[in-house]
Amino acid sequence: ISARFCINGSTANYSKALEGVESLALSVAVDGGTEKMNKTEFATALEKIGTTIGSSTSYDYAEINMSCVKDYWDQSWKLFADVIASPRFEAKEFELIKAQAVAQAKQAESNPDEHLRNRSMETAFANHNYAKRPRGTSESLEKITLENITSHFRSVIGKRNCFLVVVGNVSEADLKQRVTAAFASLTEGKKSLAEPRLELKPDATVENRDIPTNYIRGIMSAPSVNEKEGVPMMLAMAIMRDRFFVELRTKRSLTYAPSAGFASSVFNNPYATFYASSTDPKQTLQVMIEQINEVKNQGFKEKELKDMKETYLTGHFLGLETNDSQTMSLGLAEIGGDWRKTETFMTDVEKTSIQDINNVFKKYASSIHWMYLGKESAVTRDDFKQPQILPAGEKVLPKK
Repeated sequence: ISARFCINGSTANYSKALEGVESLALSVAVDGGTEKMNKTEFATALEKIGTTIGSSTSYDYAEINMSCVKDYWDQSWKLFADVIASPRFEAKEFELIKAQAVAQAKQAESNPDEHLRNRSMETAFANHNYAKRPRGTSESLEKITLENITSHFRSVIGKRNCFLVVVGNVSEADLKQRVTAAFASLTEGKKSLAEPRLELKPDATVENRDIPTNYIRGIMSAPSVNEKEGVPMMLAMAIMRDRFFVELRTKRSLTYAPSAGFASSVFNNPYATFYASSTDPKQTLQVMIEQINEVKNQGFKEKELKDMKETYLTGHFLGLETNDSQTMSLGLAEIGGDWRKTETFMTDVEKTSIQDINNVFKKYASSIHWMYLGKESAVTRDDFKQPQILPAGEKVLPKK
């Protein structure tokens, strides 16, 4: 049985100065014991029955999850409910978990790919919620106190701001009884409010770094996956990823792992990304922009869409084989507005037309915010110029 307790808001729930507070609060709640058991007793109880309890945070949500075998559903549920309703929040365990979080943040900041992703979000979404790092920085985490995480946890764990997803061989009546008994004492609280959607503008940020490989990431606005244009954009970016692989890696050997993707688990300010790392960033950027420009002017091919539909649906359903993956899929759909979207996903993919994906890509791909990490002398501002859409009827001429 998989249970997932979802919390709305995440980065909308705290200030930039306290970024990482929600992630740290959930980590202490999950790993620091409960009012009934200290950390060691709690970990031992879980180990005896093979149950796992964890947590994660993202830009729009956070969650506490539990996975157990049905034979130990009763014991597992009690441990899971205690984490949510009565975590211990002991000073000693807080300091230990905080130190671990700071160390992980420092390690992430020293990783070029992690740094590129974080900096691109901070520059593209400056002064907005997505500029906050869900897991915090070493500097922000150092300043967070036990009082901060205790008050934050209590402020976001409320009936209006949270919901529960359960997948497994358990009856609805049993579940309702357990939920009523375990969470009757939770306050109503208030639901996190989403900020107005931001339309990203074409721009480029260059951060000079003397490293052997240069890193490039572009972000553009996109529809939410739950919106009408969501599935077409998802398919368009998946095809774009394949095009990048062929053009950048297979044909030119400019980069090992180029990518294009659609952030399907963000909803308040959805976006799509383009990525490559290379020792020849100028030529890599040129090819990336040429590919984007070609699609905007000439569109994707019917065969590309047909092949991608089959590939995507196969991967989608393979990814839903476990109860854990199903609670996550249902939870994300509900955060995005309606869990029932999971039931129409296959139909939404199958009915997507070539015109749908061409229109949505053309609509958003003119405003890309680029982030570059590497040797500043290897690129110029002109290398990041946004591709232009040709007037109707004109075609891109092959280069001599």
